[in-house]
Amino acid sequence: MQRYFIEATQLQNDIVTIIGDDAHHISNVMRMKPETEIICTVPGSSTVRCVLTNISSETITATVVEYVENTNELPISITIASGLPKGDKLELIIQKGTELGATGFLPFAAARSIVKLDDKKAGKKAERWQKIAKEAAEQSYRHIVPTVEQPVAFQQLLNIIPQFDACIVAYEESAKTGETAQLVQTFQSLKQGTRLLVVFGPEGGLSEKEVDQLTAKGAKLCGLGPRILRTETAPFYVLAAASYHFELMG
Repeated sequence: MQRYFIEATQLQNDIVTIIGDDAHHISNVMRMKPETEIICTVPGSSTVRCVLTNISSETITATVVEYVENTNELPISITIASGLPKGDKLELIIQKGTELGATGFLPFAAARSIVKLDDKKAGKKAERWQKIAKEAAEQSYRHIVPTVEQPVAFQQLLNIIPQFDACIVAYEESAKTGETAQLVQTFQSLKQGTRLLVVFGPEGGLSEKEVDQLTAKGAKLCGLGPRILRTETAPFYVLAAASYHFELMG
């Protein structure tokens, strides 16, 4: 069953109205017919199963059949802060990270980031990244669309850390020395609804100065097992580990 995210104003009196790109997708891409059932979600609020009643290329209407109560969100909120990587790696991180349950993505300009984005390019990139997050959230039956911020400077990242209940840094030097406890300890310290920020360096890793500044703000360094992971792989490790700890072990 196809899933779409809608605004609260699009669900009124058990009638759903779909416009824009999603209306085009329903009528012209999927070629759905009246009586077809879809799922619509107001992020962070209602999810409904509904049946299409009127279809055009500009506006779709549907009648609510059932309000769906279950949620597929991780018990804690995890934001992925990625040092800007090369190529389309960040798109992969956002797509698969959304499927694995991330709540938000915060790219930042690290000392060893090769990619440099001016404000104009950053704005266009952020629009594309947000669209990728939305499509991945629909595909994976999420109840929210993760937020994708425009890239920030490293100092801005430091200033954001106090907004979270905990912050960990995936640090390859910790992995090399066999550190294995910090990730589990952090998970054990967090209760349902708390917010975790996880920081990952770009391809060349974080500099010692960046690591020192992060720990000075209260971030904890952690290893992610004995193998050194690529910048686009490490976020998936943490999200999968969080799902195992909070959803499967419970």
